[in-house]
Amino acid sequence: MASAKIVTKNVSYQSGDVQCEGFMAYDDKFEGKRPAILIAHQWMGLTDYEKTRAVQLASGGFVTFALDLYGKANRPKNMDEAKTQSSAMKADRTLWRARANDALKTLQQQPNVDTSKIVAIGYCMGGGTALELGRSGADVKGIVSFHGSLDTPTPEDAKNIKGKVLVLHGASDPAAPMSTVLGLSDEMTKAGVDFQVVLYGGAVHSFTQREAGNDPSKGSAYNADADRRSFVALQVFLDELFGG
Repeated sequence: MASAKIVTKNVSYQSGDVQCEGFMAYDDKFEGKRPAILIAHQWMGLTDYEKTRAVQLASGGFVTFALDLYGKANRPKNMDEAKTQSSAMKADRTLWRARANDALKTLQQQPNVDTSKIVAIGYCMGGGTALELGRSGADVKGIVSFHGSLDTPTPEDAKNIKGKVLVLHGASDPAAPMSTVLGLSDEMTKAGVDFQVVLYGGAVHSFTQREAGNDPSKGSAYNADADRRSFVALQVFLDELFGG
């Protein structure tokens, strides 16, 4: 029997007048259609971090697709450019949702994807992307935010969320403090969404990213315990949705 391997490839797709390029991964030992995970990036755009997560999750049998929110020609080179790109996206929620939905459509069009079994996850700004996708009414079974941006100017749109929501958050995250977490909880409760919020003590923003360093006083820092525990929480959530 031929040995199985993780297949990776760049996938170009169009979103409005912007040419985007995402990253897809899957294990070729699995045959037929299978569940899929859409991965939304943090404010620096699509990087090796999201690609590594895509490969990690693909080894579990999922088709994974790390989207490109800004466009292939607009990858930030530094934090100033990232701030400009992310701020423009957050200021135009219609555009933000459209970019996320076009990436979802690209994933849905893949021949090995079971379109009834798709989850959207995201890190930092990507957590907000996954939530905005859900608020737009997209057909996803689950939404997972890792240290994500949680606020929205239109909380009433939570009524459009079709799947379950899991928020994995640092209890000391200054980018989305407890007041924001409570606001999200109120939003989801009023909309009747099946949601969970898991808080990790001592964790700040970017707790899954080693690139964030190890100084929590800066507001962003890697936390090995929170990283490990949040990945386990994701696995439990996926098992609940798709039966292992």
